[in-house]
Amino acid sequence: MIAHLQRAATTAALIPSLYGLDDVRGRLRPRLIGADYRGADSQLPLFGDPQEVLGGGVLDAPALRIGARAPEHPVWMCSVRSDPRHPDLSDAQWADVARRLVTATGLAPADDPNGCRWAAIRNGDRSVHIVATVVREDGYIHSTYRDPFHVQAECTRIAAELSHLTRTVTTAKDHRMPVITISAEPSGSVVATGTGDDLSATLLRHAGFKQIDDWHGRRHRLPTTTPRPDAAAIATHAAEMLRAARYSVVVDPRLDTGRLATPTDPHGLKVTGQQVLQLTDQIRGASTATDAAEALDQILDPDDGVLSRLREALEAAAEQVTDLNPDEYELSERFSSAAEWIGNAEAELTDALGDLCTISAPSALPEPSQPTQAADTLRARAALGRSPTTPAAKALGPLAGSAATVQPPAPAASVGPAGRTR
Repeated sequence: MIAHLQRAATTAALIPSLYGLDDVRGRLRPRLIGADYRGADSQLPLFGDPQEVLGGGVLDAPALRIGARAPEHPVWMCSVRSDPRHPDLSDAQWADVARRLVTATGLAPADDPNGCRWAAIRNGDRSVHIVATVVREDGYIHSTYRDPFHVQAECTRIAAELSHLTRTVTTAKDHRMPVITISAEPSGSVVATGTGDDLSATLLRHAGFKQIDDWHGRRHRLPTTTPRPDAAAIATHAAEMLRAARYSVVVDPRLDTGRLATPTDPHGLKVTGQQVLQLTDQIRGASTATDAAEALDQILDPDDGVLSRLREALEAAAEQVTDLNPDEYELSERFSSAAEWIGNAEAELTDALGDLCTISAPSALPEPSQPTQAADTLRARAALGRSPTTPAAKALGPLAGSAATVQPPAPAASVGPAGRTR
C-alpha cells in the first residue's frame, strides 16, 4: 500500500478533487464508508454521499472554534491505494484501514474522546481518502511531523497482513549473515545498528556495548563519556568478534584501529558513499540478472538497506528539528516529506528484485559450422581459378575453369662454392 498526505484550508476545498470536477474523464461518485464526528451531531451520515460532511463544515468546526490559533491548513487528507496485482478491498476493509491509520498517527485514537474528527471516502477502486482536521475537540493541535512515518509503517503492516508483500525470489541475502554497522555519532557516542538477532547482541554486550530498544529498533551504544581511544579499541574488538562469527561488519574509519594504522581515507565520513559507489560498479559489471539483484538487494533491503537507513536518518532529522525549535515545523515537514518519498519508493520497488531475476539474456546467433566454412573456402578458390586476370588462369589456359590443383613452386637450386649446382 502507498499513502500520500496533503493539507488544505477547508474540507470544501477538497470537493473538486474528490468529485472529479477537474477531471476531463468525467465526474466521480464518491461515497462515505466510515467516519467519527466526536462531539458533533450524532445524526450526521456515516454512509452515502459525503457532500453534507465536506460542504457543511462538520470537520472544520474544531478549527473554527479556536479562531486565530488554528493552523493555516487545518485539514489533513491521506490518500491510500493498494497493489493492483491483488484483489481490491471491500468498503468495510477500507474503513478498517482508515481507522487504523488515524489511530497509528494519533489523530483519533479509539480510547480518546477528544481526538480529531475524520471521515473515510471512496471515489474509485483500490483506494480510500481519509479527511480529518488536525484540531482536537479539546482545542489542542495534533502534531503532524511524524505522520508520514506512522502512516507508511502502518500501511506496510496492513499489506503484510493481507499477504500483499510476498517475495517471489530468493536472493543471496536470504543465506548471508546480517550486515552490522558501527559508527560514531556527532554527540560522541558509538552506535552499532543492524543487530536484530541474539548472537550479535550477545557479542556486542560482551565487548562493552549497552543494548537499547526503542522505536528505532534494537541498537547498541557506548556511553558518550567513553574516551575516543577506548571507544575505537572497543569497536575494533567488537568488529573482530562479529567477523569471526561470519557477520559482515562496516566500521567507521575513525573507530577502526587497524585502518588508523594505515594512511587515512582523505574522504573520511564519505565511506558510505564509497560503498554505494562500489555497489553501482557491481551492478554495471553484472553478467547476469541474479548478480545485479544481489547488489540491488543491499540497497532495497527493507531491514538494513541503503534506502531504509536513509529514510530513518531523514525521519530522525525531522524529529530533531522540532526538538530543537518547535516553531520550525515547516523545516521538519520538509525532512518528513523527503522520508515519505523514500518510503514510497521502497514500497514501489518491493517486488523489483523478483521481476529483475526473471530477465533472461537474449540467445546468441549460432556460429557457422566447420563444413560451411570449408565450402566457402572451396568456392573462393574456384572463383579465383576462373578469373582471367589471375596468373593461375593465364598459366592453365583452357583448364583454368576446371577444378585443377595449383602445385607449389619448386625450391630454387642452391649454388656451391665452385659454381656447381647441387
